[in-house]
Amino acid sequence: MWTFLFPKRFSLLKAFVFLFIGMSFLVRFTFFIWDYAEVDAQLSSIARTFATGLFFDIGTLPLFMLPFLIYLLVFPKKWVGTLVDRSITWFGFFLAILIIYFSFFGEFTFWDEFQRRFNFIAVDYLIYTYEVVKNINESYPLPLLLSSLISLVGITLFICYKRKLFYHTFNNETSFKQRFTATLPWLVICILFSFYISNSQAEWSKNRYNNEISKAGIYSFFAAFRNNELAFSEFYSTIPEKDAFAIVKKQYSPFKDEFVHPNKNEIYRTVHTPDTTGIEQKPNVIFICIESLSGKYLNSLGSDLNITPVLDSLANNSLFFTNLYATGTRTVRSMEAITLSIPPTPGRSIVKRSNNTGLFTIGEVFKNKGYDRNFFYGGDGYFDNMNTFFGGNGFNIVDRGRGFLLDANINVKRTNIEDDEVTFENAWGVCDADIYNKVLKEADIAYATGKPFFDFVMTTSNHKPFTYPEGKIDIPSGTGRNGAVKYTDYAIGAFLKEAKTKPWFKNTVFVIMSDHCASSAGKWELDVANYHIPAFIFNLSQQPNAKINTLCSQIDVFPTLFSTLGWDYKSNLFGMDILKMTPQNERALIGNYRKLGYLKDNKVMVLGDGETVNFYQWNPLDNGLQQTPMNESFKKIAIANYQVADELYHNGGLQLKSLHQ
Repeated sequence: MWTFLFPKRFSLLKAFVFLFIGMSFLVRFTFFIWDYAEVDAQLSSIARTFATGLFFDIGTLPLFMLPFLIYLLVFPKKWVGTLVDRSITWFGFFLAILIIYFSFFGEFTFWDEFQRRFNFIAVDYLIYTYEVVKNINESYPLPLLLSSLISLVGITLFICYKRKLFYHTFNNETSFKQRFTATLPWLVICILFSFYISNSQAEWSKNRYNNEISKAGIYSFFAAFRNNELAFSEFYSTIPEKDAFAIVKKQYSPFKDEFVHPNKNEIYRTVHTPDTTGIEQKPNVIFICIESLSGKYLNSLGSDLNITPVLDSLANNSLFFTNLYATGTRTVRSMEAITLSIPPTPGRSIVKRSNNTGLFTIGEVFKNKGYDRNFFYGGDGYFDNMNTFFGGNGFNIVDRGRGFLLDANINVKRTNIEDDEVTFENAWGVCDADIYNKVLKEADIAYATGKPFFDFVMTTSNHKPFTYPEGKIDIPSGTGRNGAVKYTDYAIGAFLKEAKTKPWFKNTVFVIMSDHCASSAGKWELDVANYHIPAFIFNLSQQPNAKINTLCSQIDVFPTLFSTLGWDYKSNLFGMDILKMTPQNERALIGNYRKLGYLKDNKVMVLGDGETVNFYQWNPLDNGLQQTPMNESFKKIAIANYQVADELYHNGGLQLKSLHQ
């Protein structure tokens, strides 16, 4: 059999196949041991996990080997062993070995960060090599990794040479028929996996860890590359479009919103906020979007870590939302949720898609009330397309630019964070204290104009490599997440303390909320507890402080703020006023790039891209999901919210120009 599949001309190919299978098994076994406490470790589940993994490894091989297979098949027999053949073969084999070792090394760092095989995040990271490479260099011993990588490649080539695999490849009498016969099975496998096998078929278990371990990293990468955006209508369960819009519109009935075009498939409406004084408040608004702050780190949400004293003090001196959930697992997903106030659509965030400018955002509400709008980021806003999204939706940009210009069609002001304004900087940008100092400086300038401002501030310090200025807190820089969380909290405290000395403080509201949790990974389709984040509205002049236990979502925070300010406004936002929610209409929307969840009454409906619909009872005590009989009404509401969000994006219903027609 081996001679049939691997004649002498295919000797190096045979070595590559066994090396790839062996390394894949080693990686899979390592992940299994790494998260042994999370996986389903029943013998049958273990067997299926590794058998499925082997199946996908075999399917990955021909996709990877295709160029060399074609070369071996068509290269003229009379030229075999010539200098040209040797040069191409040595270089090609070296490159292939380098790539697989590099990808396997990369899988370990990716798993450490996300507890997943390569997905669309890895695809995105190819674009932003500066930040990613710098982050890896600051987080891991890169010289050691690179030297180990090169050493492994060298050792592999040496072993292949000593075993005379190069000799057999260049000195043989393998006929075209033998080469074609050896190539044909791999071509068949290549066709099958290209057109009939999907990465989702590796997801056979209810345990997410088993599913991820079952996958092949390289195959997952190319699957993600191909499916960065998923059309809801093609991949998810749907209901008639008219019914979907009717269900979503009905959600706003208790709030007495008036739809501008009642007979159209849109949610554009007028929101009325009853106010006894009849006077709208127009304070400055500074929104701090905190990187990766899970609710579990706050004592006020049940922690005993004592690393967030500032935020815990705010819990008693603000509107504190104790039961609020992020819509997604990445910063750009939160930016989409917060600015557009929209459920997550499958695939990549709208922030990174085409047709993502000229949209109705919360910034449009502020604009219509006479506000200037500014986006602050401590790194280069080119990363993750942030500058294009915010600039293209009317926000001025304040960032640590490195020469990338805004699109010529984006007519907003861009301000750089200069070198003399930076005391500490890592791969992701300046430390939180530095970005807050820039916010204070720009607020002073804005105050002098007499025009109210809305600042969207994105922090970076609570991100790997978890480095920050030494001497500010009692946990050394770079030692882990707890230190980064404590520094993040310290920096907010220092910022608020300085802000209180400013003449504009009394008339400024501070909204503080996390973008997403530190980790969304878990054993379930959607790990509900890992979407729980803190949110505060601080310094409201006419609103009593309170702890709000209503189940709600990231998309609801700014509609709630607008209500507390007594605003009537036009809205294309999905979010609702949390303070007016009742048990009948409270809910949360959570998801990742493929799974979309609707949470209500400790039940969660999960929509999958194979038109799957699973209904679970969620146990907050152990974060477990127990499958429960389908509730058709619940299912329709869940589908409607996501289907309408996707439809509005694709039919232009989020665009300002379409709303004004």
